[in-house]
Amino acid sequence: MSHFREELLATLKLAAPIVGAELGWMAMASVDVAVVGRVSPLALAAASLGSMAFYSVSISIVGVLLGLDTTVSQAHGAGDRAECDRQLMAGIWLALLLTPAAMLAVWALVPVLAWAGVDPAVLSAARPYINALNWSTPFLFLYFALRRYIQGLHVVAPVMWTLVAANLVNLVGNWVFVFGHLGFPALGVTGSGWSTFVGRVFLAGCLGLVAWKLHQAPTEVSWAPDWKRIGALIRVGLPAAGQMAAEVAVFGVVTTLVARTGAATLAGHQIALTTVSTTFMMPLGISAAAAVRVGFGIGADDGRAAARSGWTALGLGAIAMSAAAAVLFFFPEPVARIYSTEPAVIAGAVTILRIAAFFQLFDGLQVVATGALRGKGDTHTPMLCHFVAYWVIGLPLGAWLCFSKGLGAPGLWGGLSLALILIGITLTLVWRRAARQLQFDATIQKSRG
Repeated sequence: MSHFREELLATLKLAAPIVGAELGWMAMASVDVAVVGRVSPLALAAASLGSMAFYSVSISIVGVLLGLDTTVSQAHGAGDRAECDRQLMAGIWLALLLTPAAMLAVWALVPVLAWAGVDPAVLSAARPYINALNWSTPFLFLYFALRRYIQGLHVVAPVMWTLVAANLVNLVGNWVFVFGHLGFPALGVTGSGWSTFVGRVFLAGCLGLVAWKLHQAPTEVSWAPDWKRIGALIRVGLPAAGQMAAEVAVFGVVTTLVARTGAATLAGHQIALTTVSTTFMMPLGISAAAAVRVGFGIGADDGRAAARSGWTALGLGAIAMSAAAAVLFFFPEPVARIYSTEPAVIAGAVTILRIAAFFQLFDGLQVVATGALRGKGDTHTPMLCHFVAYWVIGLPLGAWLCFSKGLGAPGLWGGLSLALILIGITLTLVWRRAARQLQFDATIQKSRG
């Protein structure tokens, strides 16, 4: 029991600032939605569509860098700080290589949205917003690589405080660019995109300074690209990116389908999506801690500690998301009113939020189990589970409920809810098997030693 108590304290010490950082990251998006929602329902719908277009592509691609969770944490567990620094350089080079592909893909997606039948007025307002977001891509990717390295070294406070400061930068940016202050023109929803750009430049710069101070072996690490390590990072990170792509893209498709039903419905959908994305930041932060702690245990050749780390993180994720489910089920209207005062928008959001309450626990389990498995080096299983549950089961069911049964946006969310429940159960069972194997290997190693 004392081992679990020690692991709980270690996980909380690592996870709490990461959760704070994730909530800070989401707060930037929430502030954007809240500010744009005061402009008009059309502006809010444009922000919803633009965010979907940008994140469905860029976050899926930058997910390759999640491989740093495995490589840096395991090297740190083995006590090889020079290897940690080499992995950082591989991550930075990979981030730079991925940036042009991501930016081109985002720009190419805009005509696809028009072909998909998105409301022309919404798309016209979203286009300049997408362009502004897209120019922030290189800074977003560099930030992502730097953050994985810093977290892998169990240094998390600077990540959280940097995001707190970035939120202040973004808030001021929205005030200046959206509404037109300090001599700048009022750009509306496009101004929110440029505010995000400034915030990401700030984030990348701050974490770059933190990483430089943590860098301990400048004479042993080359600035030239290490293609062998870059290739190894891609092999671990590509399935993780595929898993993220399956998840992000399905919500992107759902947003596109909802966009066919009009601006008010889309705005309600965006409020619900922003809300559940915010609650998701809690287990996402715990997931990052799980990846680091499990990877550290494996790097230190301690399978029992790695197993304890995964189970402790799963327990914390379950507690956090059970609380989130209660809030969404019993208090959906106050939550919706944070983002809009339009009665039709609020009514649509309330219905969806109550549906979302049913998958909160399972959403927490799936993302924490994914992190624990990533720390072990297994990124293929989560990718397969997400693809099957979302694209083979959840989305077809949701589309049928939405259009054939006339349930609209709640029907789509019902399909997503079933998918998340299935993913959460499956990945928890997969981690159970992996933890047993880690403990068995540790027992065999101890008997031989």
